[in-house]
Amino acid sequence: MTDATKVCIIGAGCSGITTAKRLKDHGIDYDQFELSDDVGGNWYFRNPNGRSAVYESLHIDTSKTRLEFEDFPAPEEWPDFPSHRLMHDYFRAYVEEFGLRDDIEFGTGVERAVRRDGGWEVTLSTGETRSYTDLVVANGHHWKPRLPDYPGTFDGVLMHSHAYVSPFEPVELRGKRVVVVGMGNSAMDIASELSSPWMASKLYVSARRGVWVLPKYRNGQPADKVMAPPDIPKEQALVASRALIRELVGSMSSYGLPEPDHEPLAAHPSVSADFLTKAGSGDIHMLPAIERLDGSTVHLADGSSVEADVIICATGYEMSFPFFDDTETDLHPDDEHRYPLFKRMIKPGVDHLFYLGLAQSSPTIVNLAEQQSKLLAKLLDGSYALPSVEEQERIMRADEAAHLEQYYDVPRHTIQIDFGRYCVDLHAEIAAGEERAGHTLDR
Repeated sequence: MTDATKVCIIGAGCSGITTAKRLKDHGIDYDQFELSDDVGGNWYFRNPNGRSAVYESLHIDTSKTRLEFEDFPAPEEWPDFPSHRLMHDYFRAYVEEFGLRDDIEFGTGVERAVRRDGGWEVTLSTGETRSYTDLVVANGHHWKPRLPDYPGTFDGVLMHSHAYVSPFEPVELRGKRVVVVGMGNSAMDIASELSSPWMASKLYVSARRGVWVLPKYRNGQPADKVMAPPDIPKEQALVASRALIRELVGSMSSYGLPEPDHEPLAAHPSVSADFLTKAGSGDIHMLPAIERLDGSTVHLADGSSVEADVIICATGYEMSFPFFDDTETDLHPDDEHRYPLFKRMIKPGVDHLFYLGLAQSSPTIVNLAEQQSKLLAKLLDGSYALPSVEEQERIMRADEAAHLEQYYDVPRHTIQIDFGRYCVDLHAEIAAGEERAGHTLDR
């Protein structure tokens, strides 16, 4: 690190605030910009920046012991699976505990970031332009909805789950015929909530393929508390975990759901305490994929059709970095939603740019950037040295293959990682980089 080092952090969600803490601990100068009026990012319910995907009944699917920051434990009195309100309070308390709030410039977005003279020129929503040596992108990846483009026209309401707040907002759903598209965690939460007999008059779930629905608890304990440790060989852990899942939940068709065409854990986990019971009770009705729309009629891939008033698409999100110029192709994902990075942080060959929290992490993303920031801070203060660009690319390809091999190939799995194994690899790389830095200093 030189006296001139100055870092720009984009975002003050969970990834941005823990990165800021690490830089502050290392004495690294930074500015932090947040478009909203408070910290919390995606976990800020009714976030005025419009980028939060939180609905009123949301609880996190990761248990409190898995999501807490290392140096800021979750409160003992918390339930196993906190609500979004508790999560937001936790991030606020973290910022207050470590004196980070005064250094966040709220209500200020980064409009443009351009590479200049080995650093970055950043244009703010205020119109001001500032220069930085390094740029940290922590703007999240659950804010730009991916909405299907169905042939035909629909007379009812077609919306993304990102806009869903409750059964009464933004549209009244009581007594309506509702189709929820998708079988991820948000889809299952929303479908379960709307499927009660006094809510939707008919609740359908449309899916291209079946999924394995995992319980939140096992033997009275949060299921993620007893995950296989990362020092067990991955294939061995997968075999044991898959056998346990089959024993716990049995066949999906037993609940009236389509059988998955893949093994358990070959997709990002869909976790629900209610969905299987609702499906088995006849409150949720399964449909195949939507083929086209015609007025109020939803035509399906098997040739059948249903009538609907509302379609809620829980169909995922796009990675997006709108502050980078479109011509800078190496700074954007490709057409298949792929954006490989060295340790899911660094684009090999692109200096002074770092992505924090840009992964679909199982079981948790809350403290992912906390771990990544260890490498970042050491790199910036000179105690860690990166490998060559060629070696970064080799390691990146090997990491991608190791993390993605268990998943079937779709856009939602392109940035998937196993948190425990990722951390073991990351800490090993930090140790290797510290050795490289020592050798550099010795010469």
